[in-house]
Amino acid sequence: MKIRTFGRHTREAFKHIGRNGWMTFASVSAVTTTLLLVGAFLVIMMNLNELSTSVKEDVQIKAYIDLLATEDEEAALKAKIKRIAEVESVTYSSKDQELENLIQSFGEEGASFQLYEQDNPLYAAFIVKAKVPEDTAYIASQIETFNSVADVKYGQEIIESLFTSLKWAKNIGIGLIIALVFTAMFLISNTIKITIIARKREIEIMKLVGATNGFIRAPFFIEGLILGVLGSILPIAAILTSYHYIYKSIAPKLEGTFFTLLPLYPFAFQIAGLLVTIGAFIGMWGSTTSVRKFLKV
Repeated sequence: MKIRTFGRHTREAFKHIGRNGWMTFASVSAVTTTLLLVGAFLVIMMNLNELSTSVKEDVQIKAYIDLLATEDEEAALKAKIKRIAEVESVTYSSKDQELENLIQSFGEEGASFQLYEQDNPLYAAFIVKAKVPEDTAYIASQIETFNSVADVKYGQEIIESLFTSLKWAKNIGIGLIIALVFTAMFLISNTIKITIIARKREIEIMKLVGATNGFIRAPFFIEGLILGVLGSILPIAAILTSYHYIYKSIAPKLEGTFFTLLPLYPFAFQIAGLLVTIGAFIGMWGSTTSVRKFLKV
């Protein structure tokens, strides 16, 4: 398309938007309302994904070594664990280190465990990390079969329950976002269709004088793009402002936990880009489908 022709179509699109003030308001409102909900779900989904990644990175297996195991048996056990293809790393933690970790985990109350420094009852352990977090249960089941292993722990019930909950939450969120986008596409399509019906005669005349479908459709396509982008401005401003205040008030309270909120930057650019893209797509799709039936003259 020539620049001159594109400029003509763009002027036509803005002219139509100006002429149909109430329809423009209705179309932009439909996109705005939907994108507010889509944006809220996107914020939740992206933070759930961050939580899922954070939890997966922290998953580890602790294989406690039998108290009667000799140094050679410990070395043989470590070699066996390393030979499991799914294992990424194996780190030794001595009895003294385990006691020190226990004392630190209880904070000020942990001082009472210092009584065991002379006669430490804890087990030394191998801390094992999987290449893929989902293989944790399989690796643990393999280690349990090895000699010199007293016990294997990796928080099975908590991890599996958390992964299942996150998976369900993400699937429900994706389903709702898709449903909302289709609802917006339907709403804006119907709204724009009303404005196009009023211009049906104009379209018919253009067809009769030889205008191509692409030439007639172009201003509507640009109009839909503009309406979609306009409808995304308010949701972006509202969501990012709300997220800014939520992040400032909640993020400090989450320090030291495995759950952290995504920092405002580059998160703000990602959300803004997604909402503008979805808004533009909804607008263009709504205009294109609405004008299609009137081109069959």
